[in-house]
Amino acid sequence: MPLETPVRIVTELARRGYNAEQEAVTLLSGAGVPEHAVEAVVDHAADDALRITAADVRAALAESGADEDRSANGTAGGSAAEAASGETAPRTDPDEHPFVSTGDQSSETVGAGDKTGLRDGSETVAETADSIPPGAVEEAARGSAADAADAVDRTADPSLRSLDIVGDVTGRSTGTGEYGDFVTVFRDRYEKLSKQLRGRVNHRPTEAIGSMSGGSDAAIVGLVNDIRSTKNGHWIVELEDTTGTFPCLVMKDRKFAGLVEELLLDECVAVEGTLSDDGEIVFVDSMYFPDVPRTHTPNTADRHVQAALVSDLHVGSREFEAGAWDRFASWLHSEAAASVEYLLIAGDMVEGVGVYPGQDEELDIVDIYDQYEAFSERLKDVPGDMEVVMIPGNHDAVRLAEPQPGFDETLRDIMSAHDARITGNPSLVTVEGVNVLMYHGVSLDEVIAELPEEKASYEEPHKAMYQLLKKRHVAPQFGGKTRLAPEERDYLVMEEVPDVFHTGHVHKLGWGKYHNVLAVNSGCWQAQTDFQKSVNIDPDVAHAPILDLDTLDMTVRKFAYSSG
Repeated sequence: MPLETPVRIVTELARRGYNAEQEAVTLLSGAGVPEHAVEAVVDHAADDALRITAADVRAALAESGADEDRSANGTAGGSAAEAASGETAPRTDPDEHPFVSTGDQSSETVGAGDKTGLRDGSETVAETADSIPPGAVEEAARGSAADAADAVDRTADPSLRSLDIVGDVTGRSTGTGEYGDFVTVFRDRYEKLSKQLRGRVNHRPTEAIGSMSGGSDAAIVGLVNDIRSTKNGHWIVELEDTTGTFPCLVMKDRKFAGLVEELLLDECVAVEGTLSDDGEIVFVDSMYFPDVPRTHTPNTADRHVQAALVSDLHVGSREFEAGAWDRFASWLHSEAAASVEYLLIAGDMVEGVGVYPGQDEELDIVDIYDQYEAFSERLKDVPGDMEVVMIPGNHDAVRLAEPQPGFDETLRDIMSAHDARITGNPSLVTVEGVNVLMYHGVSLDEVIAELPEEKASYEEPHKAMYQLLKKRHVAPQFGGKTRLAPEERDYLVMEEVPDVFHTGHVHKLGWGKYHNVLAVNSGCWQAQTDFQKSVNIDPDVAHAPILDLDTLDMTVRKFAYSSG
């Protein structure tokens, strides 16, 4: 197969055991006959070489005479080249793409034009492939990407990059499932979240409140142990701390009564109110969540650099959008993507095996290790000089209970392309000073199921993410739809306010700002499966949110063909 694109050159070099500098790939793709150029540089490389440099390519081409005029081979047509190079189309009317959630435009979502908010361009879906006829999908897109890559100049100094990870459970899991483990993790949750609430209320332990006289002012910080309604439509919320439990009555006519509908069991809240005359219950006057401070000022990078946020590839599924991924990878090699130096993947690299009933009928690759081999080949398609961070999801071959440790050594060896950083789910990844909380997002199903539609829905997944930010916990409800593992500490608490919250799982695209935190659910790379049809999931496929780390502005690029 001709090596007419940077993607194929990178793949061929990787097959031969080499990584390569971006400039080296550009030089090889610009040679008259790239196949000959690759052979020449491999022959020229030292026996112990692992990385092909631009100097290696120049020396090999000079020795072999393989650097012929590129134009002799011809290139793909103009419209296909523009499409595959990722050029942004004119601003798109949201009505033309009703499947794209453009974010909550309420007062808590910073609108276009604000330096800290989503700029005009971030509300645009950049069309990258719609102009190409469906019959010429893969070859037209991939062939023309070489033209775009001829001019690419990824000149960033790797020493300018910084990437740190905290909150990774990998290698630290201690839970055995015994009763003591559950006590330990809930105590740790209470201690961490109650610290964020104690400054707002003059709280006392429930044991002490039980001995206070009726009519006294009272405040409690506790985990939600029970929620029930009275025959008159009021609410009783039972809170638990380390000393006991206490019932709190929220009257239905109070302005904040609607907050009860947002409560999940086991989350931490604070209430203030007055003890009843008999001292048996607190009449609630106000309720507080740990929440993100409205004064939160996000961190930004010191230079113009970008990160691509993706999730849910599901390689191994018959519905994996291989052509769209090829177009995305080719675009990453283009001049338009020269500033994209980080790729953050939020789980579900592969389709997995036995995840749901009848899944075997929807698999293109039936062996789990072969699925990861195929994913690794796809990962090799992206530029070799990018920093890649990956967390697992519920389809991946790790334990289902959260927090999920990163992949084992066998899978790490398979997915060794680009020396990707593999960490647990969730993890707080600091990219050039910007704190990105990466969480696959299984608990979003629970939030959407439990809360009113206007508070959380699949069509606007970022609103469900707002709820997790408000609760400062990525999976607060224990014993529900989300499987949780008891550990010595609660790795699922948001101890530090993130600047960006990145999730996947629900296969829907949505983003917005909550108290200056950018919440992004990045959709998927898998077309609708029969199983998804049966549960009424209409996925948003092959979109890549591109985040400017210096401004936290974001543009969404689309790599799928429109159905029309």
